[in-house]
Amino acid sequence: MTARKNTSLAWSGSFAGSVRSAAVSPSKEARPRVPGPYRRSDYDVTDTVQVSSPPAVREAVLKLYAETWPGAPLDRLQTALLDFERLFTGRMPGYIGVDTVYHDLQHSQDVVLAMARLMAGYEKGHAEGPRIGAERGLMGLVTALFHDSGYIRETSETAIANGAVFTRNHVTRSAKYIAKYLPTIGLDDWVPIATRIVHFTGYEMPLDMVRVHDSRDRLVGHLLGTADMLAQMADRCYLEKCRDRLYAEFVLGDVAVHAGNDGMKVLYGSGLDLLRQTPKFISSTIDNRLGKAFDHAYRHVEPLYDGVNPYMNAIRQNVEFLDQLTSGSRWPMLRRNPPVFTVDPNAMDGVRTQMLEHLKEVWNSPAARKKVS
Repeated sequence: MTARKNTSLAWSGSFAGSVRSAAVSPSKEARPRVPGPYRRSDYDVTDTVQVSSPPAVREAVLKLYAETWPGAPLDRLQTALLDFERLFTGRMPGYIGVDTVYHDLQHSQDVVLAMARLMAGYEKGHAEGPRIGAERGLMGLVTALFHDSGYIRETSETAIANGAVFTRNHVTRSAKYIAKYLPTIGLDDWVPIATRIVHFTGYEMPLDMVRVHDSRDRLVGHLLGTADMLAQMADRCYLEKCRDRLYAEFVLGDVAVHAGNDGMKVLYGSGLDLLRQTPKFISSTIDNRLGKAFDHAYRHVEPLYDGVNPYMNAIRQNVEFLDQLTSGSRWPMLRRNPPVFTVDPNAMDGVRTQMLEHLKEVWNSPAARKKVS
């Protein structure tokens, strides 16, 4: 999902070809806590799960699933979590692996963890029903895992420079991948639902056009769209990632600057310009998308944390910090440089080069000689 729509590790930030597991402490989901004054850049909002680590996220998600639906088989979820790692690290035949610097492996793992918590909190708070149920919950988690698979290039798409080129249609591509994947783990019957609700994570289809008949399926879709936005906006380095990574993806995806028949359309003139527009985006997203469209589904995480919402608290912290930056033009304070988790060990350098080349090409196009709006 495109949001406008971003320590020391054993692999030193990026990975190439395969993941080497970082040393992780056991998940503390049994006694979850809210953020303290210090939080590591590649950990979740509670600073207990290393969301850049596939083993750590697998452990946390499987534990939540087992506690939420006791007795439900774990084998298909375990398989999906392992297949996700293979796909994103370039070890799935036919796929190159993730190379988008904002929508990297950490982002998708952060989303599936948030999704597991939201569903667990919902079930805990609705003991009398209507219940999501284990199989629908499994479908929701698998859809969360692969909600951004559309950014990943196939081996036949090497002529395309970067997966960010698919920004405008990545959700549709994700739906196609999900439709192919679900039957491999025995979820054939859920294909029509999963390929619809994944659009709750994007902007390619108006939300009121994402139609499912069962209210429980709609609920899972709302939780999915909520998990995607919470994971992004609550990220400890969300502001730096917007400026340095999301802007680059928007350039490559012809979102930031677009050469049209009527001339140049400039939505974001720079990473800093995107950041200046972020407060309005966050406010609109919370009020209109998370609030009205998704019926405040973010509240369903609160039964796990004694009524506290660690995601909304972290978002509030980001907004307050951004207010400080904008009020005094103190942009040099925004200096965190978190690791990137893609198949390219030099991901940021490569994307910056691609971004500059694309901007040069766009501004040298015939449309650039027309008016700019």
